[in-house]
Amino acid sequence: GCILDGKLYPFGEIARTENCFRCSCSKDAMRCCSLFHTPIGYDKENCKVVFNKKSCDYEVVQKSDPSKECFVYSRV
Repeated sequence: GCILDGKLYPFGEIARTENCFRCSCSKDAMRCCSLFHTPIGYDKENCKVVFNKKSCDYEVVQKSDPSKECFVYSRV
């Protein structure tokens, strides 16, 4: 198998790792891509980015009230 972040994964396709990546594990290499998009366009002065491991996505919330979401106008 392949080891990623200290955890052993079997050969083949891995739909979702603990850290929200989709991977392919072979004898030669392990190739992964993220299941999330990083927000880059938002009100950085009043908002902050929080990673939600359950949904495998970033949430952008108000610094003053994290229960309220902020508008995100671009992600990469």
